[in-house]
Amino acid sequence: MRFAIALLTIICIASIIGTVLKQQEPFGNYVNQFGPFWAEVFAKLSLFAVYSAWWFLLILLFLVISTSLCVARNTPQILRDLQNFKEHLREQSFKAFAHNAVWTVASQPSTAVAHIQQAFAGMGWKTRTQIRTDGTLIAAKAGGGHKIGYIAAHSAIVLVCVGGLLDGDMLTRAQMWWGNKVVFTGGGMIADVPETSRLSKSNPAFRANLLVAEGQTAGTAILQQPTGVLLQELPFSIELKKFIVEHYSTGMPKLFASDIVIHDKTTGEKTTARVEVNHPVNYKGINIFQSSFDDGGSRVKLQSVPIAQGGKSIELEGTIGASSALTNGTDKMTLEYTALRVLNVETFGKKDLRNVGPSITYKLRDAAGQAREFHNYMLPIKFTDSETAVHLIGVRDTPAEPFRYWRIPSDDKGSVNGFLRLGQAVQSAPATQAAIQRYLAKASDPTKPDMKAALQTSAERVMTLFAGQDGLESSGLQGIADFLEKNVPEDQRIKTSEVLIRILNGVLYELAEPQLKDKGDWLNQAVLALSDAKAYPAPMIFQLKDFTQVQASVFQVAKAPGQTIVYTGAVLLIIGVFFMLFVRERRVWVWIKPAGESTDISMAYATNRKTMQSDQEFERLRQQLGQT
Repeated sequence: MRFAIALLTIICIASIIGTVLKQQEPFGNYVNQFGPFWAEVFAKLSLFAVYSAWWFLLILLFLVISTSLCVARNTPQILRDLQNFKEHLREQSFKAFAHNAVWTVASQPSTAVAHIQQAFAGMGWKTRTQIRTDGTLIAAKAGGGHKIGYIAAHSAIVLVCVGGLLDGDMLTRAQMWWGNKVVFTGGGMIADVPETSRLSKSNPAFRANLLVAEGQTAGTAILQQPTGVLLQELPFSIELKKFIVEHYSTGMPKLFASDIVIHDKTTGEKTTARVEVNHPVNYKGINIFQSSFDDGGSRVKLQSVPIAQGGKSIELEGTIGASSALTNGTDKMTLEYTALRVLNVETFGKKDLRNVGPSITYKLRDAAGQAREFHNYMLPIKFTDSETAVHLIGVRDTPAEPFRYWRIPSDDKGSVNGFLRLGQAVQSAPATQAAIQRYLAKASDPTKPDMKAALQTSAERVMTLFAGQDGLESSGLQGIADFLEKNVPEDQRIKTSEVLIRILNGVLYELAEPQLKDKGDWLNQAVLALSDAKAYPAPMIFQLKDFTQVQASVFQVAKAPGQTIVYTGAVLLIIGVFFMLFVRERRVWVWIKPAGESTDISMAYATNRKTMQSDQEFERLRQQLGQT
């Protein structure tokens, strides 16, 4: 029993891991999440495919065999006990019971026997009477269902384990072990996958995913494996007529629904249906669940915005999931269209939820295969009424990291061009010198040429630091901070920095376009954005200009012959636990013997579980039987 409980504990822990940790994902996803070392450790323990792990299946199989043998061995004895009243008990044994009583009645023994039998029948107890030479023994019992609970509970464990084995990955593993099926690790189209990686339509049990775009039809599902995929051929194909998604005000999905047409590959019959979350469709024993949704190949139009002066703007059109070839001088790059999100609901304050519009996610991959991921919003976003709207340009080096956003202030036409022109002016020596002269004309006293010369020197120096020129490693505000740390005593840094920032703002004000420099805090946002520009790892920004959305449904198709077995086992388990916990087996023996003109009666009471109810029931029985 201890060993069985230990095994059940392991199964429970494994099931928790299998519920919390996404199963059957590509190994790279786990490396990004846990790191190479722990991903390798977890993979060796088969935690990424718990329900098909050899040790998990072995434990289930052992429990099925051992519990079945236990039930088979004990059931005959239990059935015999149900018919056994243990009427061979001797009178001398009554005193050994914790509950026993003796009394005398004035009636004859035959009358006492009849009254006691009638009393037991009225209480629903089954009795058996044995007449002996020296008296009469009445054996009664109730609560025999307790032993039925044992059979039901243990049979339930067997059924649940068998159903789990059938609906798990065991049958698929068996085909891989003995059916010459291998996991496909390559890429390309579904049609290119060889027959050795395809499971037949007659596969008795499977659980796979099927992605269908609007207006398209698919009939081959994918079983994701840690090292690749297997394809499951379906006896039908699914045509997605329309995908429907509704959202709450928070932006969370409220309803997923798919209007589909099921095409039977054998008969050609067409069946229309609607699949919703928690409302699957069953077609010839295969359940079709609404799992999630994805992009079905939306078409997007991107406009490149060069960051450096002299860069050329280009326009690209592509499909989500596809890619386009690019060149950056002699460098060749690939732009991969990753995702399109039409709805982005963000939180501004506690209750201020706003849809900030569409966004595009793409990757730039170099010739060595290294890629960075970018996430850019189509429209400028205004966080507060007093702030200037900004364009959010996100970037991250690996999928495990969050996006870091470069905030570029929007110009009067809702674009980043005004900011980029300011950045180009900062890098232009003639434009900077002209702005410095305009600033000096406003900020210096013509009668004090020495002060004007010192101010000019400071302005030229701060602009050089901010632009990152003269081979400086840092630029922007960080460049100024590094200069102060190296060249200014600590007690004078705060005052000096205030002077330099005031000069910087004055020169940038002269560089900015007239329609922008007085536009709210546009210039403050521009200073921060220019300071972060050097950290942006790409020579250009790709902005979403237009799109045509195509939705796709992700269905989970499952053939689960063990489902009914598991449900039956669950019902039996509930019944068995109820009988084992709440039904008490009770037995009473009453010995009746003549004593002259009266009758002596002895009673013994036993139960499989001693409780306060046992004491109360014994007293109640003694009183009712003693009244005879």
